[in-house]
Amino acid sequence: MTAAPTPAPAGLPPFRAIPDLVHENARARPAHLALRQGAQRMSWGELDALVDRIAARLQAAGLQPTQGIAICGANSLPYLALFLGGLRAGLAVAPLPTGTTVEQLAGMVRDSDAKLLFVDAGVPALPVDMPRIRMDLGTGEDSLAAWLGETATAPRPVAIQPQWPFNIIYSSGTTGTPKGIVQPHAMRWAHVARGEAYGYGPDAVALVATSLCSNTTLVSVFPALAKGGTVVFTEGRFDPAAYLALAQEVRATHAMLVPVQYQRLMALPDFGRFDLSSFRMKFCTSAPFPARLKADILARWRGGLVEYYGMTEGGGTCILEAHNFPHKLHTVGRPAEGHDIRLIDEEGRELPRGAIGEVVGRSGAMMTAYHHQPGKTRDAEWYDPQGHRFIRTGDVGRFDEDGFLTLMDRRKDMIISGGFNIYPSDLEAVLRGHPAVAEVAVVGVPSEAWGESPVAFVVPAADAPPAAELRTWANERLGKTQRLVDLRYLPELPRSDIGKVLKRQLRDSWRPF
Repeated sequence: MTAAPTPAPAGLPPFRAIPDLVHENARARPAHLALRQGAQRMSWGELDALVDRIAARLQAAGLQPTQGIAICGANSLPYLALFLGGLRAGLAVAPLPTGTTVEQLAGMVRDSDAKLLFVDAGVPALPVDMPRIRMDLGTGEDSLAAWLGETATAPRPVAIQPQWPFNIIYSSGTTGTPKGIVQPHAMRWAHVARGEAYGYGPDAVALVATSLCSNTTLVSVFPALAKGGTVVFTEGRFDPAAYLALAQEVRATHAMLVPVQYQRLMALPDFGRFDLSSFRMKFCTSAPFPARLKADILARWRGGLVEYYGMTEGGGTCILEAHNFPHKLHTVGRPAEGHDIRLIDEEGRELPRGAIGEVVGRSGAMMTAYHHQPGKTRDAEWYDPQGHRFIRTGDVGRFDEDGFLTLMDRRKDMIISGGFNIYPSDLEAVLRGHPAVAEVAVVGVPSEAWGESPVAFVVPAADAPPAAELRTWANERLGKTQRLVDLRYLPELPRSDIGKVLKRQLRDSWRPF
């Protein structure tokens, strides 16, 4: 792992480790509800005791601080307890996505250097050589209860350091060598400190409907836990009506949702019948958030609305407090306090305000590196003339006269579908593995259900099968979140004078049959 300097967090209180805060919250209010999912409940006292047992068992298994564990499965109370138990033992946690192929998931497990793998029943057997423990509290040799055994409740104290790895997030688990983003404890502490301004506290109820493998989810879950509130998980697939009914029942105060979820919620004909008066703040990130949708939420849903623009890698974050700046809904807001965001040209030269360029950022919340990928880490970094390290976003934007950032395009051609990042180059690599594919380009097209969906344009070689058959072949080799909604044959791909494929032209030309 390549270590990199991180700027001192400007304006933040002194560093506190989140597992220590969890313990303090449990001592202060042991009977208060910490976690809920369906009929399952866990008080703060019960959560802290389970976290202690898990940390002690991990230590007994010989795991040392800064080593790691991997977790893969649907959101659950044991999942979050395992995450916290790993942190309390000083370990790095790799929460892995479930919507991938076996080969992709196995590649992420290996890349993470995890010593143990915790899974639920939905995760298939993987070709990896490490212990696999089932994430439930039932019986059986491979169950969490059996693994815990009669472990003593008190683990050895660990003095967690700010630069230690907190988690490894795989934002693009789509090839044999996915990028693992190493986020230090200092980065998570910065998120917790920022969350205090948005009403997180002991009486907060955070309603969670996105996966714990996503940074989007964690930037909401950990502030709620650090401040002694309650985290409520939804069950199963996202159901707009069920989500609002649960929000009404638990008197939710905070929500983090991706734009497509907001779109589905606001489209409900009976949205207005739900009592959502308990909400203090709603958050959104991970994908383009249309101004008209923001305006609709402000008009019909009580509480503030905050959009975060940033990357899992960290660096610079822009925040749009939509309720305070309703005339700036076309933007992603202004740089967060203590965040230095600049624009650069293709030669890496800083641009003045008003110019259009690539967004780069620096703050106290920055990844350490891409795990085991120093070359990609270097590609993601930009240094100013004073030697300060920034993270490149690959996005193109422009600051207005008030310092609000408007995004113009996505240089990396990334597709965001249902809040998940899909990289066209990964899908193109799969298609190029078929002998009938001479050339291929994948683009994202608008989707009412998912925000965007991937479509492939292929120049076929001789004896190519029907396009629908090739699409089926590709989808059998892609993760669930990557699958193509359409594949079309073209005699040639449109290109610029210098030979670059004109993906925007392909995107604009696509129409559903």
